[in-house]
Amino acid sequence: MSIIGIVAVDRNGAIGRDGSIPWHYSADLKFFKQQTMGHACVMGHRTWLSLKRPLPARLNIVMSRRAEIEGQASVIVLRDKQAVLSLQPYLACNLYIIGGSQVYQTFSEEIEQWIVTEIPHAVEGADTFMPQDFLRGFKADDSLKLEEDLQVKFYERV
Repeated sequence: MSIIGIVAVDRNGAIGRDGSIPWHYSADLKFFKQQTMGHACVMGHRTWLSLKRPLPARLNIVMSRRAEIEGQASVIVLRDKQAVLSLQPYLACNLYIIGGSQVYQTFSEEIEQWIVTEIPHAVEGADTFMPQDFLRGFKADDSLKLEEDLQVKFYERV
């Protein structure tokens, strides 16, 4: 089982604006679904709120100290990183870290691979960004073209 960070990021490192993703690329959404289907997705409370419903056919792990998240099938709420990592021996799947920026930062030492969709422009008014050095200690080892101007890069820890 691997711990994999997956993110779409613009030219300035932005990943969000006003509590949501500030772009829409159906090819990237389809790619995200293909990558994460059948696995566990770890997210923060704000990312959870932006989804509107659980990601189907995946274990949705929401990191939150808030208790108001309604219990439902395929969703578990855990308070911290240690609680998430304690699930590892029981999971027969990868753990995908899907955001937001605080959750990426929290798991920065544990992430073994990054899957980064490079958004080909800079977003006006972006208010959520990736940690500046999130790829330090990683090297690109593959890439995939999703659309004419949309590329995914795969990084491995060195």
